[in-house]
Amino acid sequence: MDYRSQFDLTGEVAVVTGGASGIGLEAAKALGTCGARIVLL
Repeated sequence: MDYRSQFDLTGEVAVVTGGASGIGLEAAKALGTCGARIVLL
């Protein structure tokens, strides 16, 4: 099952701490793929 079909985050803002590498980076990519605007801290 593809997670993108489960979540529509269009118009939402996601704040991701530690988004420069590792799990934070992958989480930011996934949230962006689902339509969220990303803020990395």
